[in-house]
Amino acid sequence: MGIQKIEVYSITLAYREPFRIATEASTESRNVVVKIVTDYGVCGWGESSPSDRVTGETAETVIKVLDKIAPRLIGMCPLRIEQNVELMDSMVAGNPAAKAAIDIALHDILGKTVKKPLYMVMGGYRTEILTDITLGIKSPREMAKDAVKAVKKGFKALKVKVGVNPEEDVERIRLIREAVGEKIQIRIDANQGWMPKQAIEVLKKIEKFNIQFAEQPVPAENLKGLIEVKRNSPIPIMADESVHSPEDALQLIRAEAVDLINIKLMKGGGIHKAKKIAAIAEAAGIPCMIGCMGESEIGIAAGTHLAAAVKNIQYADLDSDLLLKDKLATKGVTKVKNSMRILPKLHGLGIWELNGEILGKPLKVYH
Repeated sequence: MGIQKIEVYSITLAYREPFRIATEASTESRNVVVKIVTDYGVCGWGESSPSDRVTGETAETVIKVLDKIAPRLIGMCPLRIEQNVELMDSMVAGNPAAKAAIDIALHDILGKTVKKPLYMVMGGYRTEILTDITLGIKSPREMAKDAVKAVKKGFKALKVKVGVNPEEDVERIRLIREAVGEKIQIRIDANQGWMPKQAIEVLKKIEKFNIQFAEQPVPAENLKGLIEVKRNSPIPIMADESVHSPEDALQLIRAEAVDLINIKLMKGGGIHKAKKIAAIAEAAGIPCMIGCMGESEIGIAAGTHLAAAVKNIQYADLDSDLLLKDKLATKGVTKVKNSMRILPKLHGLGIWELNGEILGKPLKVYH
């Protein structure tokens, strides 16, 4: 059995409204979709949602990298995932979001080949997982109103973007907590927006608002600063941009720099390496969250299957498809009910039908 054909598509998905974090604002997500066809009739879908800010990638660089990788994968056995990942790494350094598209498609093929939902093949620990919904940066009062709307829709966890102005950040959290009450989980994400001293001051001020954890308070490269914040914070600290690879996770754990780790398929290169990060973290007693970039239903399905499969992925921030106005997948999506991501009982990722108008024709086809 082997890979017979790989198709590469470029898509642009609009957000419902401009989405702002500490370092940037976005109105759309430019992604790359991959379809891998096997010589035994099974095909797999994968997706890349690159971030120039996080991984140094764009849709254009992803397409260029796939142009190098895809021809070499023709004829390879799709089920030998570790071998295929090793081949990609030997050909191109870095570029994890590009590799993630291939990795996700290979895992989709794995589930479809054995005729099981992917999470059952990878561990099957749970069938659903609670996801938060993210509140992009606006004025404190506007964010409090958005928080109430989210709770009315059934969300039990809110991820609040902060990191622009420390005083305003404190006010954001105060107003949101007052608006939603004590039963709703609140997590915050500074997206590298604070300096260590600022982070410690803000975290001490908002401790009384019962914050579950604080994500990436300082710049990713500032390991000493992250250690300082973790040692002085009354709120658990989660690393995001600081952890791309299993090696990064090991370094931060050894340095005692974090309490939790946010795994993202686009940072790590896909499901295969994400499982390794989760295993390293579990051995150290560090819980993980599965997060997302700007993925459509394909990438979100991959993240949800991973979270369902692996015990140590205890939290989920799988909401990017909910923030997008455009819907790529029309059947087989992972639905959200009362804040829970629920997997369809379909083989592989479960993605059954895509919107042909959004997908368009392939940019490249490799035989």
